[in-house]
Amino acid sequence: MDFIVPLKILILAIFFTSGLETTISRAPFKPNSLVLPLTKDGATNLHVAYIRKRNLRVSIPVIVDLNGRFLWVNCSRNYLSSSYNAPICHSTQCSKAGVHYCHKCTWKDFEPGCHNNTCAVIATNPVTQVNGLGELSQDVISIQSIAPDGSRVGQYADIPNFLFTCAPSSLLRGPLPRGVAGVAGLSHNQVSLPIQVATYFGFQPEFALCLSPYTERKGGIFFGNIPSSVRPKTLVYTPLTISEPGEYFIPVRSIQVNNKLITFRSTRGRVGFGGALVSTTTPYTSLERSIFKSVSESFADQLSGVPQVKAVPPFSLCFNANQMPPTRVGGIPDIDFVMQNRNVTWKVLGVDAIVHARPGVDCLAFVDAGMNPRTSVVIGANQMEGSNFLHFDLTRSRLGFVHSRFETPVNCTDFKYDSVELDAMGDD
Repeated sequence: MDFIVPLKILILAIFFTSGLETTISRAPFKPNSLVLPLTKDGATNLHVAYIRKRNLRVSIPVIVDLNGRFLWVNCSRNYLSSSYNAPICHSTQCSKAGVHYCHKCTWKDFEPGCHNNTCAVIATNPVTQVNGLGELSQDVISIQSIAPDGSRVGQYADIPNFLFTCAPSSLLRGPLPRGVAGVAGLSHNQVSLPIQVATYFGFQPEFALCLSPYTERKGGIFFGNIPSSVRPKTLVYTPLTISEPGEYFIPVRSIQVNNKLITFRSTRGRVGFGGALVSTTTPYTSLERSIFKSVSESFADQLSGVPQVKAVPPFSLCFNANQMPPTRVGGIPDIDFVMQNRNVTWKVLGVDAIVHARPGVDCLAFVDAGMNPRTSVVIGANQMEGSNFLHFDLTRSRLGFVHSRFETPVNCTDFKYDSVELDAMGDD
């Protein structure tokens, strides 16, 4: 006896199969590794990332703040997105972000960043330290994957419902790179960029930072499995201490200038808490005055034959550039940050210990932080560029770095961060 399928059932079966195929074809793309390209702004020496947000993948330039709590952007600049959402006050999302105050907006028309009964978040400009009240928000962001061969970028991967803050435009005042719309926070907390990326894609909570010292060459933030073409074969690790807000400290116990040891008491600021703060928004390493005096005097002694010249703010120790010695062995002195013991040192080569402040003038690329700074030692972006590769292993609470980039070459600035083929697809 032949079995005849009713027409209605056949139509439903075809419809269901078609829908299933559509669902499968639209399954989320989850790569093994991601990269966020960075550029250095020559005017401010800050590093800028371009994050693609909203359902239209609009490219938004944001400052990279290693110790920032979360991603915040100004939403008053024509923020149009059908995927935007503002979680209601006391929701799970608000608890995850650690905010428990309700936001009220007095504007006439509600828009992204302006709703009632949402979560009020305090956002901070890391350069001026000015605070502003914003709204906890959700939207999709897109980050480029790394191609299987590990040498270049791949297709974009989406993170839906990414938590960020819509912050007021007043926070964008100050000496900032032209056109930036916010800040990308990389600190260790549930709503920072690396933690949300790791959680969504199932990565280990870790990331690597490569800051390019050149404005014309890009660096990057690497998430997930860091390709061998980028990761140095040998890294030195030191303990990483996390403050309550999620800031990163390492145990700098002393400083050496051409192997001359300079010790200091760990009693001022936060040095006693966890050592030296590592910061991408502090352009040059800053030292409490007594520490700076010891380091600068020792550095000057090593260059006693080079005439000193008038200081160029913010630098206090400057030399005649035309009479500076070569930057290799026997020339400009190296400066080492000594960690938990003398076998673990972060070497700042002579070429990275100075900066060309103006024509004919080279200066020690360290600054005097005054008598009572918040943190006695802050390792700034200039010295991080010199190391070129930093591995923040949050699972093991440790920081990996290159002891000397001359001894261990770093190639992450040679990574192919641009993809003409992808850009031509109209993602913008």
